[in-house]
Amino acid sequence: MNQKAVFDILPDHVDGSRDLMIFGHFLEHFHRQIYGGVFDPGSHLADENGFRRDVIEALRKIKTPIIRWPGGCFVSAYPWKKGVGQRVPYYDKAWRVEEPNTFGTDEFVAFCREVGAEPFICTNAGTGSPEDMSDWVEYCNLEIGEWAAQRRSNGQAEPFGVRYWSIGNENYGGWEMGAKTADEWARLVLESAKMMKRVDHRIELAIASIPDLDWNVKALREAGDLLDWVSIHGYWSRASDEGVFEKGYENLIARAFQPEERIVAVKHILGSLGYLGKLRIAFDEWNLRGWCHPHFMMFGPTDHALMDANDINSNYNMADAIFTACFLNSCLRHCDVVGMANFSPAVNTVGAIYTHADGIVLRPTYHVFDLFANHTFDEILHSALASPSFDVASEEGTATSVPRLDAVATRDSTTGQVGITLVNLHGEDAISCRVRGLDADRYSGATLRTVNGNAVDAYNDVDQPDAVSIAEGQLQIADVSDFEIECPAHSVSVLSVS
Repeated sequence: MNQKAVFDILPDHVDGSRDLMIFGHFLEHFHRQIYGGVFDPGSHLADENGFRRDVIEALRKIKTPIIRWPGGCFVSAYPWKKGVGQRVPYYDKAWRVEEPNTFGTDEFVAFCREVGAEPFICTNAGTGSPEDMSDWVEYCNLEIGEWAAQRRSNGQAEPFGVRYWSIGNENYGGWEMGAKTADEWARLVLESAKMMKRVDHRIELAIASIPDLDWNVKALREAGDLLDWVSIHGYWSRASDEGVFEKGYENLIARAFQPEERIVAVKHILGSLGYLGKLRIAFDEWNLRGWCHPHFMMFGPTDHALMDANDINSNYNMADAIFTACFLNSCLRHCDVVGMANFSPAVNTVGAIYTHADGIVLRPTYHVFDLFANHTFDEILHSALASPSFDVASEEGTATSVPRLDAVATRDSTTGQVGITLVNLHGEDAISCRVRGLDADRYSGATLRTVNGNAVDAYNDVDQPDAVSIAEGQLQIADVSDFEIECPAHSVSVLSVS
């Protein structure tokens, strides 16, 4: 059944400007993200620094603007000083493995420079202290002091100039080492922010947060004037302890707009506390899929072999692509408050890129980032979408109404080129979208780029690397002010009009 949507664009009304940092990524010392992922000195594909050249090239292609590191739960007991200079391996209490510390601050910053991304360092607010956090800023950014001297002795003569920092990771949660009450958190944030900005007042600071008024009110009343960002996270589909990932397309797609609900909730909290416009949201860990980390909270040995389920490429299909596109559309719609987002993670686990001994596989989500990073633009045009919906039955037996189509219009403020993102969430039916409002005298050509596969469970793998890819073609549009475009089932498209 082909149903029709209507997308009205008001090009004379600009809602705001997109921040490229919404296309950011994330790395944690977990499973194969660092070792065997971005850092693999023994590989024939690695450069002289041990970084995978193919991964760097792939991240460059999608213009990765910022990378958050080193966690994640890992960071809440991370002794960063053991990861510079003379390296000291230690037992990682988050994931219960030995951390060799061969990839530390120096390597992370160097990797970011190779990619062309800003480094974003998340500090240890679990077992760490304000002094420890501020020492880290000194190591990275100063020319004087004990830790600046240590950096120079490690062969890094010039300061790194790391601009983006986060105080903590998920310290509100009982699963986190060094979890805090709201009162404890507020006091730690104040003292940490004071010391870190005394070292370098130019840095931008984020704090671990959730859409909860009580958690935020204490921290922001204590330290809000020293902060720049609130950090929120989200995963919407959990792998089982047996390494089984959720398969049902409709169940997964029913959650496509839940990230936007989280953004709106935090936006209201910032507004109620008088910080809307001063603080922005960094959605600095997000993915449809939660990682497979079996029995994370249980004491005793962990079966690390089960974590290999993260590397099964068939787990990641068009549901992931659709969810990713809707997430990015939500960030564009809320460009007034969402200034950063970090897909979790960049490589392996449930990431956009899978590495193997002879190369990489670009999962469907990677191609969505390719579309958005390379074919959407800085101005968010005001628009209105009227779309039919369809009902999805949840596992609990309740029904969720899901729009068949999601759309956002962007424009290049320099060239005037327009990029229209069109996401068809339906698993079986195409949908026709009538697009109205563009100036027929200004635009004459259109290019359509679409990410799709032959089924909702289509995926890429070593032996089928292009089962999901970007198809590109030219469109002949007689009247660009009022035309129709068909969006195939389970597809993500960007229509470039110039």
